Amino acid sequence: MEVSRDDILVVAAVAAAAPILADLTRRVRVPIVVAEIVLGIVVGPEVLGLAHGDELIEDLSAFGLAFLFFLAGLEIEFERIRGRPLTLAFSGWAVSVGLGLAVSFALYAAGIINAPILVALAMTTTALGTLMPILRDAGVLEERFGRYVLGVGAIGEFGPVVIVSVILALEAGEPWRTTLLFVFAAVAVLTALIAIRARPARVVRLVETTMGTSGQLAIRLTLLVLAALVVIAADFGLDVILGAFAAGVIVGFVTRGESDSTAFEGKLDAVGYGFLIPIFFIATGMDYDLDALTTSVSAMLLVPGFALLFLFTRGLPVWLLYRRELEPPERPPLALFSAAALPLIVAITEIGTDTGVMREDEAVALVGAGMLSVLVFPALALLVRQRAASGARS
Repeated sequence: MEVSRDDILVVAAVAAAAPILADLTRRVRVPIVVAEIVLGIVVGPEVLGLAHGDELIEDLSAFGLAFLFFLAGLEIEFERIRGRPLTLAFSGWAVSVGLGLAVSFALYAAGIINAPILVALAMTTTALGTLMPILRDAGVLEERFGRYVLGVGAIGEFGPVVIVSVILALEAGEPWRTTLLFVFAAVAVLTALIAIRARPARVVRLVETTMGTSGQLAIRLTLLVLAALVVIAADFGLDVILGAFAAGVIVGFVTRGESDSTAFEGKLDAVGYGFLIPIFFIATGMDYDLDALTTSVSAMLLVPGFALLFLFTRGLPVWLLYRRELEPPERPPLALFSAAALPLIVAITEIGTDTGVMREDEAVALVGAGMLSVLVFPALALLVRQRAASGARS
């Protein structure tokens, strides 16, 4: 396919317009991710037809997906969430998997969906990468409550990523590849240990001195780790998002606590959120089959239906399991945060449609529900917390 300069210009314009659109309404703050997908739908072939996507945009979109999960892994501070936050998060996610499977197979038996396992997996995800800017801006991460949100989000992303990789191995007819997950984990841990112990003085000096110059060695080494683990994951027959996520965890583990780590993370945010990640979400919108949604009454009904099921399968276990850890006013917000899901849903639906397991109307309904969840649930969670805080002060 020929590379279109017009498509690149349209995508760049949409990426610049998305934060402006997201900031138009002060009362209901629209997540930038939702604005990017919606604008991608508008400029895509289903509406205005201003951009149709090409090989370059698709390749950059793939890098954007990898970088999204890299940054999600980077954000996880295991020191902060170890202990009860991590234990409860895993327990809640395990219950979510059971509920998701029960609901999905019931929908499958009724002929409503065609891919029960993938739909169940989508119901167990939490959009930690999407939530992080919202949580950071609201000051939630500095609170004790923030530890539990991070725990729920970490497991809600890591668990589904691992299962997606297992499913891909099984779909390929090579179940033995699932054992390679342990090999990959060992490689990832070994990489982290080497990075921590092997710190040549000259390399450390170069990292520090090039942080503000054109050398940018820290960023280049980070991209090398990301590329290496993505390639290793692909060679093992695992999904690249697992490699990207592992790379983020490793880089965060190695760099956290360094004197210039804030500036370093800011540069990675600029590369990811300023360039690659918006392209992924805009391309997702451009590829969104709006006709499959608007021409199917069942698909349109599934959008709010799936969103409520996210709240049931993901939020209900959290609300129940944390009754001894959190005050009653804090449990509903945590349940709402945990039920917000989108990036992994996009990845799961792409896998489902590419392999022919999932129907198109099923996929667009799931993505639509994901957009609805990140638009409504975090805003509602913050509102509940604000009202609880106001009530406590009065």
